[in-house]
Amino acid sequence: MENSVIAPGISLKDFDFEVNKSNSDKYIETAKNVKLYVKDYGKGKPVILIHGWPLSNEMWEYQIEFLVQNNYRVIAYDRRGFGKSSQPWDGYDYDTLTDDLSEIIEQLQLEDVTLVGFSMGGGEVVRYFSRHQGKGVTKAVLISSIIPFLLKTEDNPEGRPKEKSETTAASIKEDRIGFLDNFGKIFFGVNIINKPLSTPLLEYYRNLCAVASPRATLQCAESLNTTDFRDELHTIKVPTLIIHGTDDKNVPIEISSEKTAKAIENNTFIAYEGAPHGLFYTEKDRLNKDLVEFLNS
Repeated sequence: MENSVIAPGISLKDFDFEVNKSNSDKYIETAKNVKLYVKDYGKGKPVILIHGWPLSNEMWEYQIEFLVQNNYRVIAYDRRGFGKSSQPWDGYDYDTLTDDLSEIIEQLQLEDVTLVGFSMGGGEVVRYFSRHQGKGVTKAVLISSIIPFLLKTEDNPEGRPKEKSETTAASIKEDRIGFLDNFGKIFFGVNIINKPLSTPLLEYYRNLCAVASPRATLQCAESLNTTDFRDELHTIKVPTLIIHGTDDKNVPIEISSEKTAKAIENNTFIAYEGAPHGLFYTEKDRLNKDLVEFLNS
């Protein structure tokens, strides 16, 4: 089969060789028996896009196209347990997830990088500075981020009660797909009078979430809800863009980005009036413009 002729002078072997030379989509082994699916498009300064929970790299569809057209190299990957990446049983704490990110940067030999973290992905951005000293990174972007600390505690009284996270976990265990269906509507701000995306597109995003490992879905929910990044924000010394919707029901702006903007010294904070959590789609044109303006600055 390997040497079958598909056209005069061309064999499958020749065809496979051409395909395998492509640099656009690959697997990178970041730990023993853990391979992450990575898309790598375009030329120019590298921008790494880190997806939110419980999505995959496909959430960045509208940003990837725009950034490549504006002469940036775009790397988007699936976090372990999600999308097409390996689904190990353990390793869903932020130290391990950030070590995965570090391996991608190291193995692709990236320099002058901009890290872009959406929602849960903001945790990897911050932890990369505190744990890996921000090696190779010169700019950071936090979009709808869970930073700095979501859990309600004595010294974080505005946070979310632990019981809310426990209820979410119970719902995922009982009917994960049903939970995702309802979660998506809140995520994009869908209600009786507001339908910012089509039903088929909403179902598509739900299906992206459904592909994730149930174990990873639960473990990452625990990590994003309970990890405290407050004492790490001072390690971010690079220009940082912070974007958040004022109508975000998943991660309210008051307990997240408003606090982050006060803690990171060199930042630009933009609040999108009336925008929901999933503004990478609902506000995609404005987000793309703000991203490129920041990257070019």
